[in-house]
Amino acid sequence: MASGPLARIARLQGMDAETWERHANPWSGWSRVPVLPLVCAALYWRDGLGGWLYALLAALALWTWINPRAFPRPASTRAWMSKAVMGERVWLNRAVIPVPQHYTRAMPFILGFTLAGLPFIAIGLWTEQAWPLVMGVTLSMVAKFWFLDRMVWLYDEMSADHPIYAAWLR
Repeated sequence: MASGPLARIARLQGMDAETWERHANPWSGWSRVPVLPLVCAALYWRDGLGGWLYALLAALALWTWINPRAFPRPASTRAWMSKAVMGERVWLNRAVIPVPQHYTRAMPFILGFTLAGLPFIAIGLWTEQAWPLVMGVTLSMVAKFWFLDRMVWLYDEMSADHPIYAAWLR
């Protein structure tokens, strides 16, 4: 299994084969999309939320862990989000089954672009100004969708050559 931040997150979340299959349900992938904006919104309105802030953050953290297990295995994995999740799984398995070099060159750049929003998020939260926060979340989300789109491409490319990956498509 690969190393790096994504692999560590997958291990922390206990992502075994069954969990990955359930996470390929489009409802699972799409319902995780708003987690970053919701965390940022909660932190931005921390004064108004008072003690509820911690409950909301705990609920979002719990949802992040429960989410891949909350939905059934999908009847079809042909949806864009299903392929994005399966592509992430392929990406994390690249130490076992290498991926084409153009992905290994591009992915660090795309993942770095995701991090480019963090300074703006931090400034927006620190200064309680909405514009840098919105800018940072927008940058991070655009990069996240770019990453997911490349994961669809990766899955499509790798499943054409590797029966183990092709078997995930139904």
